[in-house]
Amino acid sequence: MKQTAATPSLINLPTGDSGLKIHVRGIVQGVGFRPFVYNLAQQLKLTGSVTNTCNGVEIFLFGKEQQINNFIDTINKKPPPLAKITGFVTSNISSGDRPKDFTIIATDSNKTATTFISPDIATCDDCVRDIFSENNRRFHYPFTNCTNCGPRMTIIKRIPYDRKYTAMADFPMCRDCEREYNDPSNRRFHAQPNACPKCGPSLSWTDNRGTLLSQNSEQCLQQCATALSAGKIVAIKGLGGFHLSVDADSEEAVTRLRRKKHRYGKPLAVMVANVKAAIEVGQFNDCELKLLTSMERPIVLVFKKSVSLLAETVSPNLKEIGIMLPYTPLHHILFAMENCPQALVMTSANLSGEPLCTDNQNAFDKLTDIADFFLVHNRNIVTRVDDSVVRIINNHPQMIRRSRGFAPVPIAVTGTTGSFIACGAELKNCFCLSRDENFFLSQHIGDLKGPDNLAFFEESIDYMEKTLQIKAEKSCSDQHPDYLSSRYCTGLELANTSVQHHHAHGAAIMAEHGLKSGIGVIFDGAGFGDDNTVWGGEFLFINEQGYERLGHLAPLPLPGGDRAAVEIWRMALSLLVSAGIDIEKPHNLPPSLTAIPPHTITGIRGMMEKSINTPVSSSIGRLFDAVASLLGIRQEVQFEGQAAMEMESLAWDGWQKQQLPPPECYTATITPSRSRNKDSSMLIDHSPLVHWLIRDMASGSSPAELALWFHLWLVSSTLAMIKHIKISFPETPILLGGGCFQNKMLMEFLGDRLDEVKIQVYSGETVPVNDGGIALGQAFVAAKTKK
Repeated sequence: MKQTAATPSLINLPTGDSGLKIHVRGIVQGVGFRPFVYNLAQQLKLTGSVTNTCNGVEIFLFGKEQQINNFIDTINKKPPPLAKITGFVTSNISSGDRPKDFTIIATDSNKTATTFISPDIATCDDCVRDIFSENNRRFHYPFTNCTNCGPRMTIIKRIPYDRKYTAMADFPMCRDCEREYNDPSNRRFHAQPNACPKCGPSLSWTDNRGTLLSQNSEQCLQQCATALSAGKIVAIKGLGGFHLSVDADSEEAVTRLRRKKHRYGKPLAVMVANVKAAIEVGQFNDCELKLLTSMERPIVLVFKKSVSLLAETVSPNLKEIGIMLPYTPLHHILFAMENCPQALVMTSANLSGEPLCTDNQNAFDKLTDIADFFLVHNRNIVTRVDDSVVRIINNHPQMIRRSRGFAPVPIAVTGTTGSFIACGAELKNCFCLSRDENFFLSQHIGDLKGPDNLAFFEESIDYMEKTLQIKAEKSCSDQHPDYLSSRYCTGLELANTSVQHHHAHGAAIMAEHGLKSGIGVIFDGAGFGDDNTVWGGEFLFINEQGYERLGHLAPLPLPGGDRAAVEIWRMALSLLVSAGIDIEKPHNLPPSLTAIPPHTITGIRGMMEKSINTPVSSSIGRLFDAVASLLGIRQEVQFEGQAAMEMESLAWDGWQKQQLPPPECYTATITPSRSRNKDSSMLIDHSPLVHWLIRDMASGSSPAELALWFHLWLVSSTLAMIKHIKISFPETPILLGGGCFQNKMLMEFLGDRLDEVKIQVYSGETVPVNDGGIALGQAFVAAKTKK
């Protein structure tokens, strides 16, 4: 072995001993990997060294062959809990010389980084014990962490992951912390955020204009708890940004928060003190409890308890609620304060349409008219990261929002080379950077609808490119030319692959599960189609060479274009007209639409007849809107998917009462395409559905019954279409993707029916089925496309 300045002194190896060089890749920095290696080597009486490099961890081992084999076996089978090994390469080295002992040597930071960034991880049980042990020097210290937990991505400025390259560089360690940091037997060995009350970050309590009220940590937390119990709104700085928090039991406090934030209908996430508090407000099965208590600590969507102390306005008109547990020491200590409510609304602190606040002064400027008080700290947030949202469907996770705890853990895609940047969609944006077989999906960016979110998008790309040291060779974008993400791609001046929206949805599922082909059943709101219409209810055959459209929902006109997605009564009128119903005759209208002025109805009909500002769409999302309007659930929406979510909640009421439809109705209705352009695809025909709904509304069927029957019709029609397609593609699995498959009833009922007939199904689990997964699909298509 060539000796360098970093290599320990050498002695002669006894006969029969071996030498081995091991290179480990993956998330192996900042997760306690080096002390784990050190202690394991000591236990097995091996000598050598371990060091961080810019592309992983490098280990030199000398000792008995059996002990080295035991070392390798342990590393592979029982690595540190936060480590994720993606590469493990060994090579024999000369056994003529050996180090005297095993050492941890200086990091090699002179080469291009190809290692990964660890996500932020919830406070571990050991650190929780520390902060609640009165004789511990970290008692009630809100920034306690170790190598097994704490901030990672939100404080890292560059790789390799050393303190000087993090936000903790501003806090030199005291003697006690430095001793822990340098002790390989201590769980805080090389924990880069290591700190204590003497040397680490600290809290401040201010009014809503930023005037300092206290800097005593205990006082800050107690005053925060008191303010929350009094119904006040508090802006709390966390790991990846600020939360706006109120007492979740107080209707008055929650309503006041909604009014001041201008967030009137969208459900709010709740943080509860512990598991006991969680099961008092939500219905958890074993899988959901495991997810709730996992080290990622996401928001978990579960059904609400029928009787709950939570304010109804937390998730109005919905069966589900998003619940999470404390994931920082600050949260744990806050809940332990006297008078602190045991359930707190914790919603992203931002103005409507803007990104999450991360900087103290920016938060004071933006939130002064919303928050009554601020609980802030002086550790900088390098990049904003929102809370992740996950649910369990048929014992499998379904990622809704992939962010804290999960991003930017890479998705492995075999057989790909090169570096790509995929810029994602317009809504629920995430972007993706790839380096050969590793695809790094970003944290949740949000809707690219304004300059601040676009700036966040661009800043995050710059951050991940620099941190991961990836320089993209090619770009990929959505086929829609007017998306801001697509325009950004154009400005990069790289060779670009434009990927159809629903093709990308299906490809994301293929990338996640390592598939070469699939029948994509993609149900969502909108995506620009190859025929210049709006798609959204698609059946696609997808492989690594491209895709073919095999079937879709019968198209519906969108009178008013984008307005039809907000004023959903427009979609109801469109649905009636498509079923051959004369909407200008008042007796043909259901009660839900009789309040629309006659001249407005005449105008809408004229728009559709003359195709004025009336694009056509095969969107399942718009069909949900149309039916929700017909049933009188609501006539306008305040956020995407609101009507569909409320209709699903009603459908669960119908299901619980076993309100099944007449046997001759709400059955599958698929027909050949009636298109004049020789389209040979099949259609889901919604015309019979409309007549069934109108008839049963008139006969007194309840909205809950009709909402359930609509879901059953959609499941039956989808299953019939799949069976028809499978005749030509018998061995090809089904891919369920698109935002409409966030509907738990649709996903579970269809999944059960497909399971009954032995059809293999895949969907997004660690990658969102909504537009948050689009970028992965784009990058997959571009990487697999031969050019």
